[in-house]
Amino acid sequence: MSPSHARKQGIRYRYYVSSPLLQGHAGHAGSVHRVPAPEIEALVSQAVRKHLKDSASADGDLIRAHVARVNVQADHLAIELRRPKQGQPPSREHGTVPSRDGGELEADLLRVPWKKPPSKRRREIMMPQSTASQDARPIRAETRATLIASIARGRRWLDEIVAGTVTVDQIALREECSIRQVNMTISLAFLAPKLVQAAIEGRLPRGVGITRLRDAPAEWSRQYAMLGLLV
Repeated sequence: MSPSHARKQGIRYRYYVSSPLLQGHAGHAGSVHRVPAPEIEALVSQAVRKHLKDSASADGDLIRAHVARVNVQADHLAIELRRPKQGQPPSREHGTVPSRDGGELEADLLRVPWKKPPSKRRREIMMPQSTASQDARPIRAETRATLIASIARGRRWLDEIVAGTVTVDQIALREECSIRQVNMTISLAFLAPKLVQAAIEGRLPRGVGITRLRDAPAEWSRQYAMLGLLV
């Protein structure tokens, strides 16, 4: 898969596209031709983080440092992790992958269940009480990707604090942001599960993003009421 993007109505959407397809060899392309980049990146970083038990590194740093290649199959992602030959024996399937200097690195192989969603699927948007169904529009793709990443970041920071490995002040220093920004991001970890699921599936209505969801009431029913959403 190779990174690509498309623009629709001024919005930039990121994808990974089958390399043989981009090279004009459609007959050699697999069953999956194009996948949304934010969804794949989130699954890969989550799997690598869990495998390495690394709760501190940023998602991008984890992928750049440890991922050799990701093969997108019809029913799973095969993630090949870099590991020097002199390292400890792999805990899962392993093989070899080319390194940038022309040599080889041994690689653990992680398999993550995954299915490409239908290209055209009906999505039942969580409806604001004052909006007619024909007027409802789903959350923008880029807003959705940013929101999901922020929710994941807030949960990760909360886990670190609960584990006693860092404080809010230390996170702010590490991430080069304000303490208030850390607290606002962590508040996303307390969103109602149905709201999080709706965000992942792209069913939140347009206009509901990070700004409206930060520092929401603790009670889930009040979160829906605050947004004017029907449960």
